[in-house]
Amino acid sequence: MPIDREKALAAEFPAGEGEYAADDVILYHLGIGAGNPPTDANELEYTYEKNLKVLPTFAVVARSGGGGGLRGLPGLEFNPAMLLHGEQSVVVHRPLPTSAKLRGKTRIKDVYDKGKAALVVLENEVSDDSGELLYTTGMSLFLRGEGGFGGPSGPKVSNEKPDRAPDGVVETRTLPQQALLYRLCGDKNPLHADPEFAKAGGFDQPIIHGLCSYGHTCKAIVDHVLGGDVTKVKGYEARFRGVGFPGETYVTSYWQEGNTLLVESKSKERDAIIISNAAMTLAS
Repeated sequence: MPIDREKALAAEFPAGEGEYAADDVILYHLGIGAGNPPTDANELEYTYEKNLKVLPTFAVVARSGGGGGLRGLPGLEFNPAMLLHGEQSVVVHRPLPTSAKLRGKTRIKDVYDKGKAALVVLENEVSDDSGELLYTTGMSLFLRGEGGFGGPSGPKVSNEKPDRAPDGVVETRTLPQQALLYRLCGDKNPLHADPEFAKAGGFDQPIIHGLCSYGHTCKAIVDHVLGGDVTKVKGYEARFRGVGFPGETYVTSYWQEGNTLLVESKSKERDAIIISNAAMTLAS
């Protein structure tokens, strides 16, 4: 069978080493929309090394040396064109420094049978050069057309928003060149740059990366709800519900539930959900 859950769970990724510097952090922040307006004190803390802070979502692009693609792994046979990034999470064990040497170790945490698709859940644990755990990222990948292999269906979708008005709403505008900036963080998929390629994929124009929307939404909450304090975020997870287009305004709603903020982002222009089922865990 194309999907063999037991073989996939036993598959091993090689541990690896990587590093990042302040310029990588600044580029990432610019890629998700930081620096507008350029002389704002809070924006400068994202874009100028003088008092640089690191948004927790930088972890999703930091070069940890861990991981690798799914293709060729035992128990996983699929058409790469049918792969869809469904969910992303990050847990910060300590505030991210402005530069670090890293060592990452990736594993397949589980494989679920969703009927029409297989859902592969990856986890990457990353330590710094002291050997202490720095952050953990999680990623859920849908392999469309690979369901029906007899595995467990997995947990139900979590982080549903409450049936009440949000406790607050934040509007933030993306840049017309947002996707062109973000692709310099490592994802060079032409879907985010080439108009003809985007049209072939069913879009009128290149779209914003899902992980860019993920970071943009996190930044909106940090800036407008947490006073710009990146250290207040201990964890952040979200589902990629739809796509965003460069230049659009994101309308981010949040609901306070104890020590957690439940979050959803929509396109103001299209009234279309981009990020859903998001939860931000706050430092106590």
